[in-house]
Amino acid sequence: MKKHLAWLCLLLFLGLEGCKTSKKPRTTPRDFGPMGVRREMRAVWIATVDNIDWPSRKNLSPDEQRAEFVRLLDTHKRTGINAVFVQVRAAADAFYAKSEEPWSEWLTGKQGKAPEPFYDPMEFMIEECHRRGMEFHAWLNLNRVAHRVSKSIASNNIGKVHPEWVFEYDGYRLFNFGLPEVRDYITNVTTNIVTNYDVDGIHFDDYFYPYTVTGQTLKDEAAYQEYGRRFRSKDDWRRDNIDKLIKQISDAITAQKSYVKFGVSPFGVWRNKQDDPSGSPTQAGQTSYDNLYADTKKWMKAGWIDYMVPQIYFSTKFDKVPFRTLTLWWLDHTYGRHLYIGQGAYRIGTQDKDKTWADYSELPRQMRFIREHKEITGSVFYSSKSLINNKFGHADSLRKNFYKEAAFPPPMPWKDRLPPAAPRQLQAKDTRNGVDLRWLPSLKARDGDGARYYAVYRYADDEEPRLLAGCYEGQTRALDRTALRGKVYTYAITALDRLHNESEAVLTSVMVRANMHARSSK
Repeated sequence: MKKHLAWLCLLLFLGLEGCKTSKKPRTTPRDFGPMGVRREMRAVWIATVDNIDWPSRKNLSPDEQRAEFVRLLDTHKRTGINAVFVQVRAAADAFYAKSEEPWSEWLTGKQGKAPEPFYDPMEFMIEECHRRGMEFHAWLNLNRVAHRVSKSIASNNIGKVHPEWVFEYDGYRLFNFGLPEVRDYITNVTTNIVTNYDVDGIHFDDYFYPYTVTGQTLKDEAAYQEYGRRFRSKDDWRRDNIDKLIKQISDAITAQKSYVKFGVSPFGVWRNKQDDPSGSPTQAGQTSYDNLYADTKKWMKAGWIDYMVPQIYFSTKFDKVPFRTLTLWWLDHTYGRHLYIGQGAYRIGTQDKDKTWADYSELPRQMRFIREHKEITGSVFYSSKSLINNKFGHADSLRKNFYKEAAFPPPMPWKDRLPPAAPRQLQAKDTRNGVDLRWLPSLKARDGDGARYYAVYRYADDEEPRLLAGCYEGQTRALDRTALRGKVYTYAITALDRLHNESEAVLTSVMVRANMHARSSK
């Protein structure tokens, strides 16, 4: 049996001859456990641009690239992470085969050069994630045609094919979002991924229009003259361009695969209260609305995106943008969608203007604050390398404390609220190696969905209920090696679909009599 197992909790009971209990039976997932902890997005960004996280350098062999990625996943899985946001498009390039854009130079050393021997990195990454029960969100950069650290530009780079779509700003070559054909192109790039790959989500970062740089000018006057004359200002026109792009991509994703999630990770401050009464009581030097022309609050309210991950990379004691203050503002602007907090793991231990990051207790302090508010449905950490480096033991704090009990990602009822059918014919057999659990797969639900994975729960009269295993990729068997001789256990299996809706449970109980596998209770 594959050993990619998760752990959580359940309270269920089924009577067994010769065994008495006073516990009341509970048979639906709604009755189980502390839902605010059990259903939680726990994700990490894996940045590929300039080889920040993966691959560690250009020109690694495909075997070395695959081995590195597997090590990343296994490390994050042990920490308690249940999803990764992997940057598969860093600058009008591709870390995947089924693309008209050139291969990324950060993968092979030269833009346009394919891996040798050939493989499809994104296909491989998705398979490895799903094998471990982790979601894979394809993270795309929207605005870059060429990064200022790029060393090579392929002949089929869209900036060379359509130079009229591009302007230069602060050493970058960027898309002109004011052109309808640019928005159509980016939408097609996105839906191509959704069509050809088994992704769980599409994810954009904070790069829409660029952050303001003193002395630099956005060279989009011609497009404004052609398309923006009806707007009161160029700023309003630019925001409308991004609104159109987000709405267009949202509709296209839903039309292709309605279960694929769509999320954005903007700069944390939408607007300062001093500029807008509905803004946050912060003093950020730049904002998503005013500088990047991204009206992220509007997208949440309109339901164009499924989740928001504001980059709240500020400490709890930073005077201009305090972590708690900004987080509370976002809590008032979720509009029924998921809110995950983007947390700056890369800042831990740094000695910059925000000196609180030098305090080893800062990340645990943020996590405790998040846990006080059940409406916050998760965290995403930037970035993979920072989490793995474990400075101040912050990853240990997650693994041993906040993420000690694993969690499934929260469901999205606006996308799908129908649970799958329950698994069938659960059998539990006490063996010398452990309690062997087997069941038959769920039948199709009314909407045609089957089980994406199964959850294996256990409880006894004298122990707290817990989730023993998450069984992925069609597994219909589990082995409980932790059962103790002489105890009676109740086991329950539920089915979960792609969007983590959970079925009714199928139940059985067993008396453990074999002793080869029994562990001491001391």
